[in-house]
Amino acid sequence: MTELQEVQQLELLCKHLYESGNSAVRADAEKALVNFQNAPDTLAKCQLLLDRGDSSYAQLLAATTLTKLVSRSAQGLSLQQRIDIRNYMLNYLATRPKLANFVVQALVTLFARITKLGWFDVDKDENVFRNVIADITKFLQGSVEHCMVGVQLLSQLTCEMNQISEADASRSLTKHRKIASSFRDTQLFEIFRLSCTLLGQARENCKSLNFNDESQHGLMTQLLKLAQNCLTFDFIGTSTDESSDDLCTVQIPTSWRPAFLDFATLKLFFDLYHSLPTSLSSLALSCLVQIASVRRSLFSNTERAKFLTHLVNGVKNILQNPQGLSDPANYHEFCRLLARLKSNYQLGELVMVENYPESIQLIAKFTVESLQMWQFAPNSVHYLLSLWQRMVASVPYVKATEPHLLETYTPEVTSAYITSRLESVAVVVREGLEDPLDDLGMVRQQLEQLSVIGRCEYQKTCSLLVQLFDQAARSYQELAGNMAQTMNITIQEGRLTWLVYIIGAAIGGRVSFNNNEDHDAMDGELVCRVLQLMNLTDSRLGQSGCEKLELAMLSFFEQFRKIYVGDQVQKNSKVYRRLSEVLGLSEESMVLSVFIRKIITNLKYWGRSEQIISKTLQLLNDLSVGYSCVRKLVKLEEVQFILNHHTSEHFPFLGNSAAISEMRCRSMFYTSLGRLLMVDLGEDEDRFDNFMMPLTASFESIGQMLSSSKSNLFPAEEAKKSLIGLARDLRGLAYAFNTKTSYMMLFDWIYPAYTPIMLHAIELWFHDPQVTTPVLKLFAELVQNRSQRLQFDVSSPNGILLFREASKIICTYGERILSVDISKDQIYPMKLKGIAICFGMLKAALCGSYVNFGVFRLYNDEALDNALKTFVSMLLAIPQSDLLDYPKVSQTYYVLLECLAQDHMSFLASLEPNVFLYILSSISEGLTALDTMVCTGCCTTLDHIVSFLFKQLTHKGKKSRRASVNHREGEVFLQVLEQHPEILQQILSTVLNIIMFEDCRNQWSMSRPLLGLILLNEEYFNQLRESIIRAQLPDKQPAMAQWFENLMDGIERNLLTKNRDRFTQNLSTFRRDINDSLKGPNMAAVASGSDMMTS
Repeated sequence: MTELQEVQQLELLCKHLYESGNSAVRADAEKALVNFQNAPDTLAKCQLLLDRGDSSYAQLLAATTLTKLVSRSAQGLSLQQRIDIRNYMLNYLATRPKLANFVVQALVTLFARITKLGWFDVDKDENVFRNVIADITKFLQGSVEHCMVGVQLLSQLTCEMNQISEADASRSLTKHRKIASSFRDTQLFEIFRLSCTLLGQARENCKSLNFNDESQHGLMTQLLKLAQNCLTFDFIGTSTDESSDDLCTVQIPTSWRPAFLDFATLKLFFDLYHSLPTSLSSLALSCLVQIASVRRSLFSNTERAKFLTHLVNGVKNILQNPQGLSDPANYHEFCRLLARLKSNYQLGELVMVENYPESIQLIAKFTVESLQMWQFAPNSVHYLLSLWQRMVASVPYVKATEPHLLETYTPEVTSAYITSRLESVAVVVREGLEDPLDDLGMVRQQLEQLSVIGRCEYQKTCSLLVQLFDQAARSYQELAGNMAQTMNITIQEGRLTWLVYIIGAAIGGRVSFNNNEDHDAMDGELVCRVLQLMNLTDSRLGQSGCEKLELAMLSFFEQFRKIYVGDQVQKNSKVYRRLSEVLGLSEESMVLSVFIRKIITNLKYWGRSEQIISKTLQLLNDLSVGYSCVRKLVKLEEVQFILNHHTSEHFPFLGNSAAISEMRCRSMFYTSLGRLLMVDLGEDEDRFDNFMMPLTASFESIGQMLSSSKSNLFPAEEAKKSLIGLARDLRGLAYAFNTKTSYMMLFDWIYPAYTPIMLHAIELWFHDPQVTTPVLKLFAELVQNRSQRLQFDVSSPNGILLFREASKIICTYGERILSVDISKDQIYPMKLKGIAICFGMLKAALCGSYVNFGVFRLYNDEALDNALKTFVSMLLAIPQSDLLDYPKVSQTYYVLLECLAQDHMSFLASLEPNVFLYILSSISEGLTALDTMVCTGCCTTLDHIVSFLFKQLTHKGKKSRRASVNHREGEVFLQVLEQHPEILQQILSTVLNIIMFEDCRNQWSMSRPLLGLILLNEEYFNQLRESIIRAQLPDKQPAMAQWFENLMDGIERNLLTKNRDRFTQNLSTFRRDINDSLKGPNMAAVASGSDMMTS
């Protein structure tokens, strides 16, 4: 096939990929194009595709392929090739003005990527990729189309410099920051000023511009985006999470001060908002949001006051001419701007602004109107409430003499929120709209803000809530039982739901404020009403119930518990006085009795609602944690009732009729019961046996069912469900029993009577994670030495017996699960999850310090060897990429490996070469993991292995009386590494690379294995050192050589603690010297040394 035919074929494949309706044709085309992108002669073909320009899709392919080529690695293309690509691409964009938008975007991305990656490249003493402004100014002086491309180039470059792409992720993060910092210091301000100049010209000519013209509209969009990208640049490398948007401060460099001190920039964007059409004005507001968030320290106090005055006046003008705010995008950005007024400035500064009284009145009016229009842009309400929340929270700290007027306007905001939510209910019910109460995340967030806002002029808030609650409760009581009024009942239930949520939030708001007895009395009024409503709704649960109202009640109870129940609360609070007067609840234990009765009622009647059950059990769990609270609870009849009647007859969610997915919450239930039982349990075995009777009966029943597992009458589903529930129950108890006495009662109960049943279940259902996960997690909990509960007596064999059972479970599950073929998309739930739990179980048992593992080999007991062999089999069944792809697998594997390297090195030394190499390879991968725990664990494991190897090597030539099995195994170990020296060399270069060039978060851990690696690979280390030194610029080479010299200064050829500590200190100085040098302009040479080491 000729070159031309090949190119035509590629164009055809592109057409198939993007236009064909046949998925098989598209898949074939995609496969062929991926092969093309990886072919050796790709570069020339890309140029041909671009030169022909017959197909936009082919141009897109060429641009994206070139971007991939450039991103892959610096060695892939020479410096001259990259310069040629950049120049060709700029020329291509300049000479072809009619390219499709997506092609322009792809070429612009290529320009940005190639510029970023070559930022420090030098040719003939010139940074060849840095003359950005000069090259792009030619575009800006051309037609509208050229100007738009020029702005796009600058905009994309700013974005590219700011974000960590896949290309950067595989390289050094530190290198990314150095490039971004250099760009910020040398180009960014100039680009921002250029965007402001062009926007200023557009403002002057606004009347003559035709925004219906696509190219003029496009140019304006790109200009505003360019300004926005400059202002959202990550100036100090914090990479803030976008979800924390409202807390953001823009860390503008000091050199930018002139742009903000003359207020022309601020005025420019306010003017643009007023003069641009709504399709563009939201971008101007977005820029204003960033300008309003400029760091406070950029200004002196007087400068900041002037700047804030201009900002508040600009906001006031928008509120006086609010036409543009009917556009949702404008409205959203304006709400963000209002929130930034308080997040970046103090209330004391705001009240000193000349037009503050007028402005706060307008903001309050806008907020009230916004809250009343609850269907319009609900996601923006958060910002408005955030403004008021912060202002109210600041009131105690204001020292200014000017009035803040919040006591006048805040009650209006509180009232608007409450009344608008209540009014929304009827509309939602009658018109079948989406209910805001379904989005509990948003409701909770808004209520947290309201809890602070409502505490301003709290008497007014409470009076309103009491009035509205009494009205709604009266209507509800009148309608209750009247089936003909279903819709009206639903409306009243919805209104009461909102009120109960809001009352809970109001009570929860007490935390933030000083104690005030009058406020506590008001809280008492509100609490009494909710408890009276609860009595009414609970009495009707036999006929009907409202799930949303019950969830609101639970939210209320949670807030009430935090503030008025527990160890830290004053019991003489006026809340209790009011509760005593109205409901006869004169002390905390009587209130706790109400809590427990509510919990029992919910567990009895709401078994069908997983949400209510799980939140009810969370409340019980929270109550059972407090020291004094749990002792009061145990004295209650209601709690004794639960402890003596925890069966499905009384609590339907414990029965087999519940869905398997809903059984998860049973562990939490039994954890709470376990804590309550332990208060007075002591050594009373009869009491324990009585408590366990339902679980004993359940185990006996399952045992009988499993004994007939081979007959046709075997009730498999019933047995499976019973076992899943029981395993979850026992895991909850095992977690709660964290004392030696209580744990031993549980252990004697379960072993040896019932552990065989669990083992049988694993044999039967090993392929079903719904069964294996709870059973394995139960055993993982049993072997966990929580609070040192597994301290067996000197004459007790229980530690060994417990490990044997764990070993049997691990081996039974491991052998069987490895025989099952599982598709890639199901690999985690069906296989890896169970394996990860087994790893965790084995680690807990090995590190629990309750078994002397030397005993097993001494008496030829294979329990330990079998468990370790199964671990190896399971490990080899996991593809290495999956180890780090699934966090739960990597976390359990690496901590287990650390434990094995620390206490069972003889086992690791006896492994087959392929297994040992797999483990070393996994350590090498783990060293670069993003999870610091994994990385630190790898360092510790590596340290143990390297220390063992070094010890074996130093003992090799000596005659020793200790020439034991350990020594022979060590020799096998050494032979493997002699045949494969590259693996430790690779690890050495990885560790050194991370310490020298990466953002090393655990330097001490990294330093520990490094000395051993150097001593084991001295020749390779010397080569590595020489290549790094040679990679520097000539004038920097002596300094680098000296730093390496200092690194090994005073270091002896041993791994004694004193020598290691000296090396760690040297390494700290070495890293600091390297980092200081990287801040200089010779970054390119050092970075290329880094690439050499990781290639």
